[in-house]
Amino acid sequence: MSSSNHATTVTSPTAQSSLTTWLDYMQQIHVSAIDMGLSRVLPVANYLGVVQSAKDDAFVFTVAGTNGKGSTTAVISDMCRAAGYKTALYQSPHLVDFNERVRIDGQMASDQTLIAAFEKVEQARLACGLTLSFFEITTLAALLIFAEADCDVWVLEVGLGGRLDVTNIIDADLAVITNIGIDHVDWLGDNVDAIGFEKAGILRDGIPLIFGATDMPASVQQKIDDHNVVCYQAGRDFSYRVPDIETNIITSAATWQYSNAAITLQLPRPKLSLVNTANALSAVLASPLDIGIDAIKTALQTVKLAGRFDYRQMVDRQWLFDVAHNEQGVTFLLNQLKPLWQQHLAVLNDGQMASIKLLFSMLADKDIEMVVEHLTQAKLPITDWYIAEIDHPRAASMEELQTALAAYVEDTAIHVYTDLQQATQAVIEDSGAQDLIVVCGSFHTIGEALTTLDVNE
Repeated sequence: MSSSNHATTVTSPTAQSSLTTWLDYMQQIHVSAIDMGLSRVLPVANYLGVVQSAKDDAFVFTVAGTNGKGSTTAVISDMCRAAGYKTALYQSPHLVDFNERVRIDGQMASDQTLIAAFEKVEQARLACGLTLSFFEITTLAALLIFAEADCDVWVLEVGLGGRLDVTNIIDADLAVITNIGIDHVDWLGDNVDAIGFEKAGILRDGIPLIFGATDMPASVQQKIDDHNVVCYQAGRDFSYRVPDIETNIITSAATWQYSNAAITLQLPRPKLSLVNTANALSAVLASPLDIGIDAIKTALQTVKLAGRFDYRQMVDRQWLFDVAHNEQGVTFLLNQLKPLWQQHLAVLNDGQMASIKLLFSMLADKDIEMVVEHLTQAKLPITDWYIAEIDHPRAASMEELQTALAAYVEDTAIHVYTDLQQATQAVIEDSGAQDLIVVCGSFHTIGEALTTLDVNE
């Protein structure tokens, strides 16, 4: 894990430069895209005063985990907002616009706000004589924006791991670990104990932890003991149930029941995972914040998050976008997709045929073959795969995608394109209004598809 101060010589943008210019600049000035560790970040953060600001003025939720961080942070944020708290939300990565990462009271930060923060971080970085990665600079800018806006609540999604992630320069007042699976093995380790150790690095002495899985690695339990943390664990301290899972998929009229040792609540069903929603609700209830049942219900009826089991009708087609890119993610997608497909078939006219068409691509550092295997073994009518390389430095090559597909998918069902824009146009042309187009494999796959669809709309 490098902490190199090597930098490429690039001219700094100015306050008059565009957001795109700033983002391009910040991607060029550090030797590596991912450079874990806090030794370079902390001096710059202290120079900016963001650490002290969070400690003095805000209640901080920090959310780590292999999957579900985005949904969990979205629900926590919306519940706090509905209760009247000025709420900051930091998430990554974005799908279409960088501004999605930084929100105050649900509103994305403007280009001007981001540029002003980037300029201050850049000045602090130069004053400290350090180089920072793109994620480090942009995260510091988000924290600075939250501090300057004097937000009551900060909801921070960990980017990678926890212990060495930039968000961990801020002490959490309440921590959430959604789950622990095998992902990012090059940085976090190749077993759940090693990964759990990294994610449990967000814990602080005496704070509450919401642990959103029934199996806890020994490394996490050890951190809980070391920090005298009060842990509320899924299945042991809180649970949820759905009256009828076959008919209550994603409709606004559906309800679900949440229970912990103190209360049982009948609640409106959100358009997000109930696993993640239950974790978020547990976090809110374990906090000292004054968030009543009305605020909770209001948030559940309105919360949404692009790209997480995200069902839409666009260009006269039916789409399902999901960022699933590892084993836990694709398993969760399929568990929700199967009943949704049955619901989809139920509304078709008698004799009308329908199929699932997959718009698919992944990053090269993911287990592509495992994801393909799960999707093909799911007993769903996936008739065609539309694949192209993502426009990203870590994109899987066409050869890697085709090799992963070859063992599980007939050649005639694989359609190859030079980019996601072409693949998206092709799946529109080859499908009918009765079909379901599923877009998955990466945040970047969905982002590029949505950009194409927005143009078509």
